[in-house]
Amino acid sequence: MNPLEPDEENLRSPHRQLIELRIEHADLDNLIDRAAQSAPVDELALRRLKKRRLLLRDKIARIEAEIDPPQPA
Repeated sequence: MNPLEPDEENLRSPHRQLIELRIEHADLDNLIDRAAQSAPVDELALRRLKKRRLLLRDKIARIEAEIDPPQPA
């Protein structure tokens, strides 16, 4: 295996998934901002984008909890 090529396991690591999800979340933030400023505002499309962003945020939180579980009280 070439040491410069990422291995399959690294591409599926939780850290890698977290990075990709955060990028997608930021992209959705930008899309939502632009959609909200456009006239006329497509309310249905805006709601769908916001729902997708919320799902991503939940997924990000789950992966973060996997990587660094919360300490018991």
